[in-house]
Amino acid sequence: MFRKVLLLGLLLMLAGCSKLTVQNYDKLEVGMDYKAVIQILGNPDTCEEKFGTNGCIWGDKKAKHIKVSFIANKAVFFEQKDIE
Repeated sequence: MFRKVLLLGLLLMLAGCSKLTVQNYDKLEVGMDYKAVIQILGNPDTCEEKFGTNGCIWGDKKAKHIKVSFIANKAVFFEQKDIE
């Protein structure tokens, strides 16, 4: 029983530490460089380069996430899904 309570507490603490928040999303600005976005959101979970743009996703592409598209290392487009 103690282990279950301890595990539940740990999971709740980790969930509270997520950087996928509306407050962090609102800090993103067009023209920010990649390093500035990393300072706000941490390291991305995935990045993919297509047609001269680099799209990085924080979170799960099919669920809760923030996506930032970069051209020449500058943020040009943002989108989010299910962040709170």
